[in-house]
Amino acid sequence: MALHYYCRHCGVKIGTISQVPIYSEQLGFHHLTEEERLDMISYLPNGEIHVKTICEDCYEALERNPELHQCEKFIQ
Repeated sequence: MALHYYCRHCGVKIGTISQVPIYSEQLGFHHLTEEERLDMISYLPNGEIHVKTICEDCYEALERNPELHQCEKFIQ
């Protein structure tokens, strides 16, 4: 089982954690609400987990252009 982190805005792969076992408490998932978990975490049939986060480039773009918060995807 591996966790793969992807940017929710541009789709770039940010990184992978393949350490076994991995506990949600170590990753901070227990701090998320049920709605946030459903939005951010996808469990694939092969046992992998995909987590939506934000990359540095998109974070900086949002800091410079706050109006982009209205858009799900703003970098094409």
